[in-house]
Amino acid sequence: MGVTGPPGPVMDRDEVDRALARLGAEHKAIEDSLLALQDHAGRRLLEGAELTGTTRERWLVTESTITRLWTYFDAYTDALNDARELRARRRWSSREDLVELTERLRGESVQIAGGARQPDASVTGPAVLTERFTLERLVSRMNELYASSLDVVVTADAVWSALPARIDLLAAELGRTRSLAHSVGVRPGEHPAGDELETITAELTALRTEVISDPLAFWQPATGSSAPGGGRPDTTRYDRAARALEDIRREIEAVLAVRKDSEERLLRVRDVLSRADRTLAEARVARGEVLAKIAASEVPAVSGPPTALQERLATAAEHRRHARWHRLSPLLESLEREAEDELMRARESLTAVTAPLAVRAELRGRLDAYKAKVARLGAAEDPLLIERYDTARRMLWSAPCDLRVAEQAVLRYQQAAAEVLSGPRDARGSQW
Repeated sequence: MGVTGPPGPVMDRDEVDRALARLGAEHKAIEDSLLALQDHAGRRLLEGAELTGTTRERWLVTESTITRLWTYFDAYTDALNDARELRARRRWSSREDLVELTERLRGESVQIAGGARQPDASVTGPAVLTERFTLERLVSRMNELYASSLDVVVTADAVWSALPARIDLLAAELGRTRSLAHSVGVRPGEHPAGDELETITAELTALRTEVISDPLAFWQPATGSSAPGGGRPDTTRYDRAARALEDIRREIEAVLAVRKDSEERLLRVRDVLSRADRTLAEARVARGEVLAKIAASEVPAVSGPPTALQERLATAAEHRRHARWHRLSPLLESLEREAEDELMRARESLTAVTAPLAVRAELRGRLDAYKAKVARLGAAEDPLLIERYDTARRMLWSAPCDLRVAEQAVLRYQQAAAEVLSGPRDARGSQW
């Protein structure tokens, strides 16, 4: 190599020795890192895997980068050994030796054939055939390439270490859930949950295949982090499948609960419907009484017994006898709701039908209360009050009773009582 002159001031012997010691330490660190990368489990897996997609593209680049790293390292090793040999020729290096050592240690003394990047000549001009480096810049360049290579290896290894094992555990849970589902009649084509289990099975199978072949597609880099492997595995699809399986598992548990307490629940539904029937029967009797005793009143019709619910209850009992738990579960839940609704409607019907009787009872009570008050105040023998009381009472205790007319009669009695008792105080005592 011809000497073109040292870059900057010529180094003295102490500076040369310190530079060689530093470069030797860097050489050892780089060698250890490259050997660790070579032996990394993630790299071995990448070399042996049938890769696809993003991972295949990035691994092809990374393989070339690792090869280039070793080329750089070999060149760095040769340059460092040459400098060491030159320094070792004499205990006290001559001026010429120091000039050459300065050139080797600080100048662009390392020449490497073939660039690390070979761009398309049609775009950027002729491809780079050689690269020249200072030892310091070569170390920096190796560190850059090592970091990018390690990022691919560590990222792939992190995904492979996390997701396939979790997918396998979820698949095992899926198998147990499927067996449990089959035991209660939840099967594909017969129940939505059975179809969903098949969908989850297909998704987990596809997800595992994709994770194994393209792990880098399942990586979320950490925002603002440039460290190799900065980020975490993307578990979005796994989490979605896990949530879907958990929903189905809860549904299967609900079906199992139905199998356990279905007889008691069916008895409760029968009891509620029986109470609704009795309430409707009472409402029909009350309606006949109202129509007979109350005149000029609109009495709502009373519906018949809930035959449709009775038929569905019989279907539910049939499902139970034949252990069709997956069909019984939703039917029983709807029957429980609708039976309670039916009982409420029956009670509302009874209340609506007996409302005229309640109005009549209220008017009777009001009339008697006023009469008692009048008697207590000493006006019971007033002719007007006697007449109006008899009129009102006759209307309220006759059948059919015209509530509107009877109410007016009660109001007239109240008004007459108020007028009689509004005079000056007399032997009756205090006023109304």
